[in-house]
Amino acid sequence: MDQFFAAVEQRDNPQLRGKPIAVGHDAERAVVSTASYEARRFGVHSAQSIQVAKRLCPELIIVEPHFQRYKEVSAQLHDIFHDYTDLIEPISLDEAFLDVTENKPGMALGVDIAREIKKRIRETTGLTASAGVSYCKFLAKIASDWRKPDGLTVIHPDRALNFIAQLKVEKIWGVGQKTADKMHRLGIFTGADLRRISPTRLIQEFGKMGAMFHDFANGIDNRPVISEWERKSVSCEQTFEKDISQNAAITIHLYQTVLELVRRIEKTNFEGKTLTLKIKFLDFQQITRSITAQKILRTKDDILPLAKQLMHQVEFQSHPIRLIGLAVSNNSNATDHEEPRWTELELEFEPWPEDTTP
Repeated sequence: MDQFFAAVEQRDNPQLRGKPIAVGHDAERAVVSTASYEARRFGVHSAQSIQVAKRLCPELIIVEPHFQRYKEVSAQLHDIFHDYTDLIEPISLDEAFLDVTENKPGMALGVDIAREIKKRIRETTGLTASAGVSYCKFLAKIASDWRKPDGLTVIHPDRALNFIAQLKVEKIWGVGQKTADKMHRLGIFTGADLRRISPTRLIQEFGKMGAMFHDFANGIDNRPVISEWERKSVSCEQTFEKDISQNAAITIHLYQTVLELVRRIEKTNFEGKTLTLKIKFLDFQQITRSITAQKILRTKDDILPLAKQLMHQVEFQSHPIRLIGLAVSNNSNATDHEEPRWTELELEFEPWPEDTTP
């Protein structure tokens, strides 16, 4: 979907249409969830600090998110998708992979299905969607972002290698800013540059991701569309308005985070034995600490003592904390030390007078 959260807000509130808006909380440490295209012209973008966004765009309107409304629209989208295929892999509320190799209407071309789905989304929700059509997930994802908004891009197998050759490495799945910087130092700026590097060298430089980068550079992506996936972890995290370094405040915040984690475990019926504590400090340095129990972690009484034990390993008296996260992972069918998927948590806390570090 195009600027999904912002588009829903502008659809539901005519006074916001055509204006630069950012969906998020207007707070010191908050970030932009989604920016309207009017705001993006000023350099405002997702995951950017709200304060930075307001400096870039003085007329920016901050809109509180309405997640229940977004979920309702997402359900409408999936109802449409299921009219064409049941092989649907959600990525987020507004994005999904669809395998339409064998589709319910019996349509011959994926591009015709994409065009029809886009039309139905506009008629049903009043919103625009961009679609990408190709023979693998890697290229379909890139194609879906290629001509936003309201775009439809097809990458044919015969043209895939030429397309990838001209692609900036930043566009390749799994290449974040740090990886891109490292690639640039190695002289890798495009898909063509990446293709010239041997898989052995890529694995040496980037670990197991190196093999994936080599495959992507050569147009290879054999990952299927998975309509049902097994949850590997349950997690939550919170970023504080003010950095904290006092024992009492940290104890309260840790306790509240444990309660939220327990709520999410109950909601998902997840079973895991490994608890991971994630800490981000004032200087953005980040650490994790983990411990594995002999039993399934389900309740506050199971998790809180372990969370405190992990927190005791963290030096925060002279190193204030800006974020705390907790995750339970390592269920019976998961790989040990599975990296948790962290989810930002919004909680209301009473301010602590002693915690006034800016």
